[in-house]
This record gives sequence, structure tokens and C-alpha cells, in this order.
Amino acid sequence: MPIDPANPLIVQSDRTLLLDVHAPRAEDARIAILPFAELEKSPEHIHTYRITPLSLWNAASAGFSPGDIVSALETYSRYPVPPGISQGFADTMARYGKIRLISAEQLAPSKNTPAPSALPEELLLVAGEEAILAEIGAARSLQKYLEKTALGFRLRLTDRGSVKRELIKLGWPVQDEAPLVSGENLTIALREQSAAGRPFAPRDYQVEAAKSVLGGGGKGTGYGVVVLPCGSGKTVVGMTFMSYLKTNTLVLTTNVAAVHQWIAELLDKTTLAPEDIAEYTGDAKAVAPVTIATYQIITWRPRKNGDFPHFKLFRERPWGLIIYDEVHLLPAPVFRVTAELQAVRRLGLTATLVREDGAEDAVFSLVGPKRYDVPWKDLENKGWIAEALCTEIRLDMPENLKIPYAVASQREKYRIASENPFKELIVQQLVENHGDDHILVIGQYITQLESLARLLKTPLITGKTPNAEREQIYDSFKKGEVRVIVVSKVANFAIDLPDASMAVQVSGSFGSRQEEAQRLGRILRPKGRNSYFYTLVSRYTLEEDFASNRQKFLAEQGYKYSIQHWTGEDLLAVGEGGGKDAGP
Repeated sequence: MPIDPANPLIVQSDRTLLLDVHAPRAEDARIAILPFAELEKSPEHIHTYRITPLSLWNAASAGFSPGDIVSALETYSRYPVPPGISQGFADTMARYGKIRLISAEQLAPSKNTPAPSALPEELLLVAGEEAILAEIGAARSLQKYLEKTALGFRLRLTDRGSVKRELIKLGWPVQDEAPLVSGENLTIALREQSAAGRPFAPRDYQVEAAKSVLGGGGKGTGYGVVVLPCGSGKTVVGMTFMSYLKTNTLVLTTNVAAVHQWIAELLDKTTLAPEDIAEYTGDAKAVAPVTIATYQIITWRPRKNGDFPHFKLFRERPWGLIIYDEVHLLPAPVFRVTAELQAVRRLGLTATLVREDGAEDAVFSLVGPKRYDVPWKDLENKGWIAEALCTEIRLDMPENLKIPYAVASQREKYRIASENPFKELIVQQLVENHGDDHILVIGQYITQLESLARLLKTPLITGKTPNAEREQIYDSFKKGEVRVIVVSKVANFAIDLPDASMAVQVSGSFGSRQEEAQRLGRILRPKGRNSYFYTLVSRYTLEEDFASNRQKFLAEQGYKYSIQHWTGEDLLAVGEGGGKDAGP
């Protein structure tokens, strides 16, 4: 292929992709490579992506071929694509499907043999190549699970997930074609008019997402992950999937407020009756055909090294579907029980597959591959989510904190920078400048948030706020009785505040892209106006380094962000009532 200086992409033999964000076709190229490449760095001019085995296996499971990937690269590459790279793609992607998990009936089906009424107690792990079988047999981590047979390896049904997870660590993603249980029948349908009296129908992309996981109903379908922005209606995807399967369903989500939102949405938009739905949380522990529980109650145990008593919920009913809301937050202890539940259809919902613990492969192997993903900007362009204007405000540290910061430990440095008292002046100015917006002020440190709540004379919600009080504050915010609320990390997860149009994050987790996704998502529900997302960062501190990592998420989704610098003089002027035009 000839050199084309106008193209935005540089493809390198180490599988890194350099995207020139100022090139005319940069946005088209970003969308084209998103299904098979992961963003690594996103400074102002050149963004770096990397093609990894996991990104290629996700692409393979979504139906992409090595040829599709090479075609996308050649379409947007400025220089000829390195000749050896395409063969490397083929080798990696070919690993997906080389090892299959099946039942004995699938290996030698008979037209006269009826479908089994119950799942087999054992499964077979098979591969078409003796070398692969030899590698599996030699893996010490698998020996306690597998028994050699003439056809491959036999394993217990309950070890299905554990074997898949160990194999992906060895570089072998398993194509799971073993049977799935149907669960107990449940009569459920989507309403054409919500219980509140509004017309209702799932959006086209919500239907596509649900169908992508459902597949054709054959082997290797019925499980997977849907990646959609916060505010785009992932709950509706879950309900649509439930209406297709019509089976007893267990929903796991992040907190009690999210449980109540799921219940409210199910009652409003489906034909389920109140007695069909139960809450299983620290406040109430009931079980019904549709049960909504929190990750927190599932992973609670009375002693640090004790058993998890609420794991029994997974076996309380003949579940046919488990929905993992915010699946990127799936706690490690739940991996264990999820590994035992591979015979149940599974749907993971998330705004980002980034896990700060690096366990993305666990979600792939235990919940399923990514089946559906749509760029945030695509939904924004269609009006399904609000346009977000992202601004980072970098501010000086007070003189009296510069020496304490300089001599502090790394962790203390981050806290001192995060709790920079000048941030209060900027928050106050932003709130004044955005008089028509409904604003969330979000942070990490409780003392900082308490001070901000006093300064702004607004409610504060933290993890210690009782659920009843929390929901009362959310309700006041939705009704417009309260225009600003200060919230801790509880705002990161599954809260429905459709009128929020602006977020100011004053502190956060150490460079968490996952957190950035959740916080931006809080303000993206469509309102017929722009939304504003501000991040306050102390200059010349660790916060700047962590902020660059958080910004990867914004760049990954196609958002541009502007940077403002506030000097000590600017901040003193604000303190004296002089003000400054803070905004995009």
C-alpha cells in the first residue's frame, strides 16, 4: 500500500497503534480500531493503542476475522502495515475456539436421543490438536480439575468456570459450548406503555445489545457482556434480555439505591407484579422469581477467613439467568461462586471493561466475551445521551502546603494534593457560574466533602448515610428542590439522577479510568442541553500524573478536554470576590 500522509494511524510491528488526533479521519479510525485495540496513552496530539491477546479474543468472539482487522488498519494507516503483524493476529485469534467445552451428548449426538432433562454432572474439554492436549495435561494448575480420557479431559460441572479461568491465564480462551439450564419459567413481557403512563419501547441499540448476547439460541450463545455508556439505559437492555428468556432471574448490582432503581424500572416497564420481585440486601432478605441483590451482601462474611453465608442465594431458586450490573466491579470473592454457575445464562452490563485489578480476563472467562459495544459519541450524535464538555482545571497549591507536600510519603502526597483548600474556592465559583445546572460535587475524602457541604449549604451523601435518607436526598434533587449535592464514591455506582447536568470531581481514586467512566456517566442522560464535567487537579503534584491516566477514558470514548490554569493570584481574586470565568 502507498504512503498516505493524510491518514491518521501509524501501525507498528510491536502491535502498538499511534493515532494522530488532528488528522482529518482520526474519529473514523478511532471507531474502527476500538473493537480490537486498547487505549494506553492519550496526551494532546498522539494517542497510543495496543492490540493485546484479550482484545483480539474479544474481537474474534464478536465475529471479527484477522482479515477484518488488517483491512481496518490498511484503510487508515499512514504507512504500509508491517508484513508480519497480520500473521500474528491470525495466530492469536485462532486460539479462540481451539479448545472447546462440551457435553458427551454434543460429541456424538443421535437424532433419536431426546434432549436431556437435566444437565450432565460431567463435561468434556476437547481440542483438535495433540500438542494442545499435551499442554493442558502438563499444566499443574489444572491437574486437580481434569481427568484424562481418550477424547480429551473430563471435568465436573461445578469446575467449569475454574477450568476456563485457568486456561485463559495460560493463553487459551475456551469456547464454551456446553448446555445451559433453562431455569424455572417466568411470565414477563415489556410494556408498550409504562406504568407511569408514558409510551415505552426499547431503543434500537438496546434491542441489538440484548440480541447479540442471546445469539441464535444455539451452542456458545446466551452469555456475554454489553458495554454501553452510563445514561444509555443498560437496565432496559437487561429487561429486554429477561423478556426474551422468560426465566427466573437473579440481578446483582452495586448498592441498595441501585436495587431499588431496578425494582422501580421492572415494575414500571414490564408486566411483573410486585410479588414477583424481591430485594436481597442488608435491609431485607427475600427471594422471589426475580431477586435483586447487592455485591456487598453477597460478599459479606462474619469473620475474615470465614465462609460467605449469602452465597446460598445463588442456589435458592432454579435461576435461568444472572445479570451482573456494573460487571467491571464484580468482586473477586464472587469469581469463586460465578465459576460454579457456568450452566446459567449470564449477562454483564458495564460502561467500561477496565478493571483496576487487571482481572479483565476473569470477566471474559466467567461472565463471557464482549458481545456488544457502541462508542459513546455515536449515541451522543444521535441524541440518546447528552453532549459533555470536559474541562480540567489545574490550580496552584497554597504556599503553606508546598513544604509539607514535598516531605510527605507518596500516599500522603496524593491526599494533600487532593484536599488542596483552593479547590473550595473554585467549586464555589463554578456553582455560581452555572446557576441553571443541577450539580454533583464528587470526591474521595470525607473531611473535604463535609467542608464543601458546609460551604455550599447543600446535602452530603456518603457511604454512612442511611439508605432512606440517601433516597430522600436523591428524590429532592430529581424534583429540583435541591440544585447541588455533595457525594462521596457512592455516586460512582448505579444511581439514577436524570436531571444532573454538571459534575465537579475534587478528588478520586488513584488515576482510575473506571471511576472516570462512572462519574462522567452521571451527567449524560439527555436533557436537551450540554452537560459539563470538571476535574480539579493540583499543579506540579502526583494528581497531574493520575489525571493523565483518568483522561485515557475520555479520549478512548472520543471526548476532547480543555485545560485551564488557575494561578495563586487568580485564586486570591476569587477569595476576595473578584471571580474568574470558569468554564469551557
